[in-house]
Amino acid sequence: MYGASDHMGDLERAAAMERAARARSGWYARYLWIFAAGQSVLVPMALLWHGLAAALTFTLVMTALVTGISLYAARQRIVRRGFGVRHGVLIGLWAAVYSASILFGQLVLVDSPAFAAVAASACALPLVVGAVLERRRSS
Repeated sequence: MYGASDHMGDLERAAAMERAARARSGWYARYLWIFAAGQSVLVPMALLWHGLAAALTFTLVMTALVTGISLYAARQRIVRRGFGVRHGVLIGLWAAVYSASILFGQLVLVDSPAFAAVAASACALPLVVGAVLERRRSS
């Protein structure tokens, strides 16, 4: 038969598993911090550099960043409940801010270093907020 002590053991194992999952889910915050840091290079590059060499360099740097963080994410064993929706919202917000920044910077404030700095910060903001919230969830 299954006694009360067996049930307590099951509950303790479940609690230990939850603690381990919570502790190991901090990888997503690191992922977001890395992607946010990349904005400080990529956004000014997209707004201030021109020509074929600039486009190729931008493409290589963006590809390296996305490939690196994607490989990092693929190697993680712990993905918490609701991750897909959370990630979709964060990347969607980033894409909207990034697209608006690039469009505005190319049409209105062409070659403005000040706007490039503000745009880089704006593009990083959803990722930074997501990283901070994720760190709180994993603690």
